[in-house]
Amino acid sequence: MLAGMSNATLLWLRQDLRTDDHPALAAAVARGGPVIPVYIWAPDEEGPWPPGGASRWWLHQSLAALEKALRDKGSRLILRSGSSLDVLRALLKETGADAVYWSRRYEPAAIARDTAIKEALREDGLEVKSFNAALLVEPWALANQQGDPYKVFTPFWKSAVKAIDIPEAIPAPGSLGAPDQWPASASLDSFGLEPKIDWAGAIAEAWPPGEVGAQAELGAFLDERAPDYKDGRDRPGVRGTSRLSPYLHFGEISPRRVWQASVEAHGIRPPNKNETGAEAFVRELYWREFAHYVIYHFPTTDRAPLRAEFAAFPWEDNADALRVWQRGQTGYPMVDAGMRELWHTGWMHNRVRMIVASFLVKHLLIPWQRGADWFWDTLVDADLANNSMGWQWTAGCGADAAPYFRIFNPITQGKKFDSDGEYVRRWVPELKALPTPHLHAPWDASDDVLGAAGVVLGETYPEPIIDHSEARQRALDAYEHIKK
Repeated sequence: MLAGMSNATLLWLRQDLRTDDHPALAAAVARGGPVIPVYIWAPDEEGPWPPGGASRWWLHQSLAALEKALRDKGSRLILRSGSSLDVLRALLKETGADAVYWSRRYEPAAIARDTAIKEALREDGLEVKSFNAALLVEPWALANQQGDPYKVFTPFWKSAVKAIDIPEAIPAPGSLGAPDQWPASASLDSFGLEPKIDWAGAIAEAWPPGEVGAQAELGAFLDERAPDYKDGRDRPGVRGTSRLSPYLHFGEISPRRVWQASVEAHGIRPPNKNETGAEAFVRELYWREFAHYVIYHFPTTDRAPLRAEFAAFPWEDNADALRVWQRGQTGYPMVDAGMRELWHTGWMHNRVRMIVASFLVKHLLIPWQRGADWFWDTLVDADLANNSMGWQWTAGCGADAAPYFRIFNPITQGKKFDSDGEYVRRWVPELKALPTPHLHAPWDASDDVLGAAGVVLGETYPEPIIDHSEARQRALDAYEHIKK
């Protein structure tokens, strides 16, 4: 046992990699003794969902940023790997700490793990507390008039904003109490989080992970983009969204801080029928809340459809077609642009996520789980609750789902939301010389137009993998199968 460690608190960090508005950290500081922040790399404890490649890259950068922030406050970040319970017990023995605090998570595997650890440590005689650092609304706090969980967003949203009093965000502590001697720490490189190939080069150019990057992105959004959010959020060719999703997932900023900053900057008053851009943005925050609410109450929805009848849907699990979609080679420019943006930046505009997801499950009839798996590995904001609900929404089988017969037309979607072609030209440069009227359906252009643009369909850019009208009818026929 290290000396001088009475009343010390282990602060077990997971998806709360910040110092601002951190209830567990604030409570640990309030105890008055040393605070020992620890991060445990234990991917095997995430059930079927260990962090994907893009998430692992982000986690490496985020942990490095947090270590710097803690050192600036007179503290350190202790890194360990292995069984979380074993590591916590080892650190408790090494340090003489008598309490473990952490921030709650809401995914099924995390709940089971945390519950078991809390019971075991309390049996050891430790003080163990968990705190809400990730949500505005605890999932168990709301139910419909029948006492059942909501399955539709709008009543959930209206109930949440009326019933829940959001506390003030907690400022970051100026300094943290340090032990006389720090326990040993593994090196961050030993976790092997960064890719061994230069896959993350473009991602590093697109993102600055960490709490400082999160606060800068929030400030830029509220100052520059929030007033036009209602329109800008649907236009992938412009920087119109908040781009806060990875920061929220890794807990580099809290939704409570985002809410409070939005109120201070724009005086939001949701729900508001004539909502402003900032109010529309806050409503999207509650979509994130709803996703966590759904996976908490329906914990099998990471793999199984919420609507049971979709278990019998006649999917066509075509590996070759899936690979074409993953590589952005479908022959539909709006779909291909989105998939290439994802691969290069670890992110995809939300409007385009809906387009590419609809294309996979309805044009190609590939199970939504395959798309969820690909997003999980390639998105820097890969979040189990949001990823699962988003794919089930598109497939028509989840909470508040879009009707299955709503089939996005990638051509008209492109013409409507990328009307000047800026987005497609950025990510599908082999089409950049095509006149805008032909950009979203190059196969409709004459040979002369294609030749002048240097486009040879089937050579420089692929022919469509499937005809849209045929795909739409095939999807509707498949839907009839489960309606009978």
